[in-house]
Amino acid sequence: MTPKTITDSLSVSTQIEPENVAQIKELGFKAIICNRPDGEAADQANFAAIQAAAETAGLETRFLPIISGHMTEQDVVAFGKALEELPGPVFAYCRTGTRCATVWALSQANSRPVEDILKDSAAAGYDLRPVFGIAG
Repeated sequence: MTPKTITDSLSVSTQIEPENVAQIKELGFKAIICNRPDGEAADQANFAAIQAAAETAGLETRFLPIISGHMTEQDVVAFGKALEELPGPVFAYCRTGTRCATVWALSQANSRPVEDILKDSAAAGYDLRPVFGIAG
């Protein structure tokens, strides 16, 4: 687990395990968002196990599963709302971190310049130009 910082209030990561939650708290995160549906892969921890570990650690959680390749406007709105409601900084995870970065970028598109969104995501290792119809 290596979180990638998108902004001061959000980092994204690959799939985590319940035993990673203590480290997430030690790193200063206050909440966890899961963007990966349960059962997407046979070897992934279910959200209930992550949530139980997070509750024990005193971290808030949100389960906002997004099916890979099928992100909806509802997903984007829910993610933006979660960022507004949860204490930060927030740790979000999925299979590779890309879904989290993408849903974050789209949730910011009405309030921040696209250039700034792309700069923040690129600094974390995510080229989201295609998300905004910009050729690489």
